[in-house]
Amino acid sequence: MPEALGYGTGRRKEAVAKVRLYPGDGEIVVNGKPLEEYFPRETMRVDIKRPLMATGTVGRYRIVAAIEGGGISGQAGALRHGIARALLDCDETLRSELKKGGFLRRDPRMKERKKYGLKKARKRPQFSKR
Repeated sequence: MPEALGYGTGRRKEAVAKVRLYPGDGEIVVNGKPLEEYFPRETMRVDIKRPLMATGTVGRYRIVAAIEGGGISGQAGALRHGIARALLDCDETLRSELKKGGFLRRDPRMKERKKYGLKKARKRPQFSKR
């Protein structure tokens, strides 16, 4: 395989995506599967491709990603973040468009920890008066 043009690591919740850009026809491969197979929901696929649409680089690169951890939504967010960072690594002139779209900012929202005496982070046990 040829040398990668750009590399980026994206994170969201517990998911981590390691993304590499190669010269190609716009194919996206995630953990050895095509994007359509790995992310069956259309909304997630559109969200993942948003950094490419914002910069006008759709169909210019072959994207190969390795994702681990988290759920399907967190993985999609991590992949989007990784693609944006890899595009920036590949071409520094895209920074303004990526920054304007908010693709370079890591989403800081995480799962809240469970507290003692409660069933989940905030859910309380049922209250009984008698």
